[in-house]
Amino acid sequence: MNRATADRPARAPRKSTTPTAKPRSQRARRTDKVAPALDQVLARGIDYFFSIQHDDGHWVGELEGDTILESEYAVLLAFLGRCDDPKIAQLANYIITQQNDEGGWSIYPGGPTEVSASIKAYWTLKLAGHSPDGPLMVKARACILRHGGVTSANTFTKLYLAMLGLYPWDGCPAVPPAILLLPNWFPVNLYEMSSWSRAILVPLAITWALKPQVKLPDRARIDELFVPDAPIGLPRSAQPFTWRNAFLGLDRLMKFGDRWGWTPLRTAALHRCEEWMLARFADTHGLAAIFPPMVNAVMAMKALGYADDHPKVRWMLGEIEQLEILDGDALRLQPCLSPVWDTGIAVNALWFAGVEPGHHAMQQAARFMLGKEVRKPGDWKVKVPHAEPAGWYFEYANEWYPDIDDTAMVMMALMRTRLDSAHSSNGNGRNGHSATRLDPLQRAAPSFTEAAKIAAIQRALAWELAMQSYDGGWASFDKDNNLWLLTQVPFADHNAMIDPATADITGRLLEMLALFDYRRGQPVVDRAIEFLKCDQCEDGSWFGRWGVNYVYGTWQVLRGLSCIGEDLSQPYVQRAVAWVRSVQNADGGWGESLASYEDESHKGQGVSTASQTAWALMGLFAAGDFTSEVALRGVNYLLTQQNADGSWSDATWTGAGFPKVFYLKYHLYQSEFPLMALGQYRRGLAVVAAPEV
Repeated sequence: MNRATADRPARAPRKSTTPTAKPRSQRARRTDKVAPALDQVLARGIDYFFSIQHDDGHWVGELEGDTILESEYAVLLAFLGRCDDPKIAQLANYIITQQNDEGGWSIYPGGPTEVSASIKAYWTLKLAGHSPDGPLMVKARACILRHGGVTSANTFTKLYLAMLGLYPWDGCPAVPPAILLLPNWFPVNLYEMSSWSRAILVPLAITWALKPQVKLPDRARIDELFVPDAPIGLPRSAQPFTWRNAFLGLDRLMKFGDRWGWTPLRTAALHRCEEWMLARFADTHGLAAIFPPMVNAVMAMKALGYADDHPKVRWMLGEIEQLEILDGDALRLQPCLSPVWDTGIAVNALWFAGVEPGHHAMQQAARFMLGKEVRKPGDWKVKVPHAEPAGWYFEYANEWYPDIDDTAMVMMALMRTRLDSAHSSNGNGRNGHSATRLDPLQRAAPSFTEAAKIAAIQRALAWELAMQSYDGGWASFDKDNNLWLLTQVPFADHNAMIDPATADITGRLLEMLALFDYRRGQPVVDRAIEFLKCDQCEDGSWFGRWGVNYVYGTWQVLRGLSCIGEDLSQPYVQRAVAWVRSVQNADGGWGESLASYEDESHKGQGVSTASQTAWALMGLFAAGDFTSEVALRGVNYLLTQQNADGSWSDATWTGAGFPKVFYLKYHLYQSEFPLMALGQYRRGLAVVAAPEV
């Protein structure tokens, strides 16, 4: 395998064959003022990452979400009969710190009140003993009622409240366990849902069918949050003939049968759900290794009659506890852990910043990543039966769900490392961080040689190619997972029922494929480029599914197109470059609010952040712009925003989980991507600042 020329300067500077070289351009001379500071900033950034690397070679930053994590943890504890658990008060202490000025709770800092998050936060505070007559609670209650009260909550909130005896089961949408009985060839089946929806909904189907209900102390009732005379049922579409209304009719039919005991397939369906769920406990740190399925799995097991001390219940609760962060008297949770993703990004950033592939820190990271390679078939195998298991997941262990995006990032990282035959596992001598999680899936480090690394990369390349969707793009976990009809079912209001191909992941796949000498003109590349052209917005930008938002998507597409050999002078590419330039802030940085997922008028608008500035700059660099005033102002922004310890800080969140529903702050993004961007900039200067001949 050959390293792609996309990762080298476009052309090595030639030595002059004449006695005197021509003077450099004014643009090239302007970079002289940047270069000394650039070297210092890169050196500090490199040292920062060395200092936070764990002894087994990985990096992991906090993954921060909104208060639904804390309140749903309280729901779980209450469901288990632990209403007086000290953790509930600690969860409440954290939730109080996140209350907004209106009195409610948002799903990202500075965002508008979200009624479901606010209802669950209010309930948690009552469970913790806060009086409904206190000023904080009075303000919260008034806010929730203004936003429609309990009946305006989303599906998952209503189901949780029903389990707690706080909402009628009949007001919740049916989550039929019989979907597990539908064959995979049937037009609508479990594997037409996104991977995360499968893991969330299968346990919920068990609880919906069995309808467990716990008795809460009187202090935890929330009758005061119901708007008088508000309808309990599910709202219909205004137009009479819609798929939503058709599904609502089916919902009523299923509830009628449920009410009268006409459920002939219930026993078989529940057995299949339990079997499916338990099978996916293997080789992972919790069901799908993410918080919502893990919580739902515990409640499903309890509904099925598993005792509190059953090994599987205790194991799942232990995995949830690994997501806890206790800060003084306040407890918060992470939705999952991100070591493989963070390590892949960090290695790529360090390589661009100038760290040698054979550096001990890079070797340690490579061995960690190789230890996380998927070698067993997962859910993806249903639609891609002939592909060999390969790739990488996001968390410490999640063998059922390799991630197409993570796999590409890790492949690029491994290509930028070199493993020596000698190996020591004593750390790089500069960190002092121990590994946070050790697990049986971590393969023995001494077996990781350069040949083993190449073999893993080759397996992953074949898997990635097999996962390309029919439309030419790539999705997150599955192939051709885009049955729009499923977005209309009543329980689909978490806005993530399907996993269609996206521009940001497709751009990253092109960037990765370039390392293996794939170029424009090859069918797999041309299909991807056609997908990107069709997916482009009218103003030239691309939507960012996993990062905020159009800045993220546009950067990744421009990077992919540049690496793969697309003609960057084409109008559609230049429209994208012009859009990036047009949304630069006055301070030289770039920023985009999460509000852009709700309203496109916020596209490219927001306070400058280090991560989004880095993305925008890397988009410009991909287009060959290293010396324009726009690029230099952006570089200067990153140079001047670095902290004394070599890190950077973002004031706002720049990660997306489920757009419009759940957002994230990746705490390492704010340092990884600036280091990567500045490293790419210095490599670009090797060309633009060279003597002209």
